[in-house]
Amino acid sequence: MAETSPSSQSRSLTETVNGSHKFVIQGYSLAKGMGVGKHIASDNFTVGGYQWAIYFYPDGKNPEDNSAYVSVFIALASEGTDVRALFELTLVDQSGKGKHKVHSHFDRALESGPYTLKYRGSMWGYKRFFRRNLLESSDYLKDDCLKINCTVGVVVSATDCPRFHSIRVPESDIGAHFGVLLENMEASDITFDVAGQKFRAHKLVLAARSPLFRSEFFDGLEEDKQEIAVTDLEPKVFKAMLHFIYRDSLTEEVESVSSSSSCTSPVSDTLTAKLLAAADRYGLERLRMMCESHLCKDISVNSVAEILALADRYHATELKDVCLRFASENLAVTQQFVF
Repeated sequence: MAETSPSSQSRSLTETVNGSHKFVIQGYSLAKGMGVGKHIASDNFTVGGYQWAIYFYPDGKNPEDNSAYVSVFIALASEGTDVRALFELTLVDQSGKGKHKVHSHFDRALESGPYTLKYRGSMWGYKRFFRRNLLESSDYLKDDCLKINCTVGVVVSATDCPRFHSIRVPESDIGAHFGVLLENMEASDITFDVAGQKFRAHKLVLAARSPLFRSEFFDGLEEDKQEIAVTDLEPKVFKAMLHFIYRDSLTEEVESVSSSSSCTSPVSDTLTAKLLAAADRYGLERLRMMCESHLCKDISVNSVAEILALADRYHATELKDVCLRFASENLAVTQQFVF
């Protein structure tokens, strides 16, 4: 009798990876008159491994319409070939009535399937998104501001083979364990005096994280010292830096700092800015990036010059690039602050 092979099966699964972006257009009346075919672009956002952007044309994209309509498009802003996707554009009703203007591919059958974007710069959208005179007298425009929400669903396919058994591996908790080591101060072998406050730590942990500490403890004059005075950092900054070194995360105080837009004190006086300076001095590259990310959220016309100066002083190259890009995009407004 012939042997039979065990049966098997597989499944092809096609679905969308979805992501959304909110685009606020402040100063709509000032954008009018920039010219047909010229647009205001949102910041790039990532969905499904691709970069996307929203393009808003205050005077329309089609010369034949004589600026009678505004145009809105979603563009593929990164390299890609035949990227298939679903889109949704929502012009937000700012009256609170919830009567949003929605153009959506989602939750309905598409005769020809998802839209295909052939290459970088390909777009989907509407040349005649909204008649301009009606828009300007509607509830979609409030305080010279428009709000556009966009959802992109990138189509992905995969072959799914059944897995009968699986074991879930928990997230790494090494930071929590090292954090306990710092809190308990068990086996600590170095003490720092920061403006009269004492902080105990472990030379090996500090040396593993910071090239400056490694040089001081094993190559320099501090090798045999049991206590070191720190004169260039405030206690709260040093404490936040130790928290990062042991836990690889920011303290709640840094995480919860409100936007500089609601604060009258200089950005350089914030804990995040001082922590950026500490990261630069002690060679803590990941901490530097975390601080850059937080300061990036505070960039405005009023703060861009000061944040740019901080970025340049503490070698925060990505933050510097963002500041320069922001300044160039808002040149007319920022000249009085930068120059």
